[in-house]
Amino acid sequence: MLNIFRIASLLEGCSYLLILSVTVGLISRDLVFALGITHGALFVLYVLLSLLASHKQSWSLITWLLVFLASLVPFAFIAVELFVQKELKKSPSPAA
Repeated sequence: MLNIFRIASLLEGCSYLLILSVTVGLISRDLVFALGITHGALFVLYVLLSLLASHKQSWSLITWLLVFLASLVPFAFIAVELFVQKELKKSPSPAA
């Protein structure tokens, strides 16, 4: 579950940066609709997967809120990535 959440987090963070790139003129405004739809879907996926990961890992409400708030801050997905990597090292890997 954490690996899936990790991928969703990275994709959502990158899509957020792409949306912000439109604002500073690095990407054409013609792509706003497509980028917006993609980012919106990734954001919803991020929130759902964060709730599932939070439940499975028994994170506190504060931890989940910090993970959620990270989705609203540019580049905060890097902190979430570091946190998830730390969590992955703590939890035993499932037997294949």
